[in-house]
Amino acid sequence: MDEMINPVNNEIWVGTEKFVPYITEEEIQKRIKELGREISADYKTKLPIFIGVLNGSFMFMSDLMKNISIKCEVDFFKLSSYGDSKISSGNVKLIKDLNADISDRHLIIVEDIVDSGLSIKYIEELIAGHNPASMKVVSLLVKPGSLKYDVKIDYIGFEIKDKFVIGYGLDYAQKYRNLKSIYVLSE
Repeated sequence: MDEMINPVNNEIWVGTEKFVPYITEEEIQKRIKELGREISADYKTKLPIFIGVLNGSFMFMSDLMKNISIKCEVDFFKLSSYGDSKISSGNVKLIKDLNADISDRHLIIVEDIVDSGLSIKYIEELIAGHNPASMKVVSLLVKPGSLKYDVKIDYIGFEIKDKFVIGYGLDYAQKYRNLKSIYVLSE
């Protein structure tokens, strides 16, 4: 079967796999507004730098930044751990490093999803030598049941079960990032 979105029930077919709506665009935007208010209040006397983890965080970070009401800066890492499948390779590679000097800065790492915690652990190790003033993590999605590393996620959009999801920045073989809602693989 070809990849398609069924307009009647909003299903998405990827080959023979069916994805169904999981978190709506409205639910995502409502939660991002709440996160924006919370982070803005926590950093009202600081100048944080938001660091997006590409490619997945781009939609979340864009909408989050629209809801941040304080002065701030942005930069991006690009990491790879998945390739073109649904399963992480278990190895993280740095593809694009930061442009900003992060020494003595307040960093807010922006992730689309935290599965095992491997990417966050990798980022913590990567930036430790730069002596930031602080580092916190905001993730749209967290799978508590999948965490294999002891990482702290300071701001969580949604905790979800250990299911494969696509949409709103999350991909399947680099596709479906452009969906406004999040879809889950149907059982």
